[in-house]
Amino acid sequence: MTTQTASMSTTASTGKVQTMVETALLIAVTLIMGLTPLGTIRTPILSVSLVTVPVAIAAMLIGPMGAFACGTIFGITSFINAITGASGLLSALFQVSPFGVFVTAIICRMLDGILVGLIFAGLSKVLKGKASAVSYYVTGLAAPVLNTVFFMSSLMIFFYNSDYMKEIATKLGAVNPKSLIIAMVGVQGVIEAIVGCAVAGTVGLLVAKALGRKRG
Repeated sequence: MTTQTASMSTTASTGKVQTMVETALLIAVTLIMGLTPLGTIRTPILSVSLVTVPVAIAAMLIGPMGAFACGTIFGITSFINAITGASGLLSALFQVSPFGVFVTAIICRMLDGILVGLIFAGLSKVLKGKASAVSYYVTGLAAPVLNTVFFMSSLMIFFYNSDYMKEIATKLGAVNPKSLIIAMVGVQGVIEAIVGCAVAGTVGLLVAKALGRKRG
């Protein structure tokens, strides 16, 4: 009985160490992608972010808290870019409301991470066998979609009536928040969704299989 208890304790300890290592690695990837051009496709108005990919993979391999951690790091890097001037839109809006940028950059990404983690956890319980692969691609899709929804909603709440956003609205011919969101996101949002679904879904599924993780 003592030997069995010791074996269970060792297994649990090994599992914790593995989780910590995986979390640290994905946080490092998130940092690199968030602070370098590797994680961004820049356009004249918005930056198409690919940083949701490691957030989604963290949800698949670690769970809600891992995704929350990576989402938080994603947000912090976004806020740093806003302060340093590396982010065109958020850097300009930082002059209007630092608090609004804080919520948009960090809080929204934290919410994205935890929700994506919960989505994968929920799908993993429902989808069994071969169908479990679907949970990886749905999670890969959910990460950029939710990020866009939270980000743009926060922009409209805090900055829609600012002069800067009014100038953008005028250039794009947008007459209300809904039309401005559609005009600003457009193809970029579709690209993020496709990349997130394909890359995060495939990488997450392959890594999970390689590590012997069984979902469903």
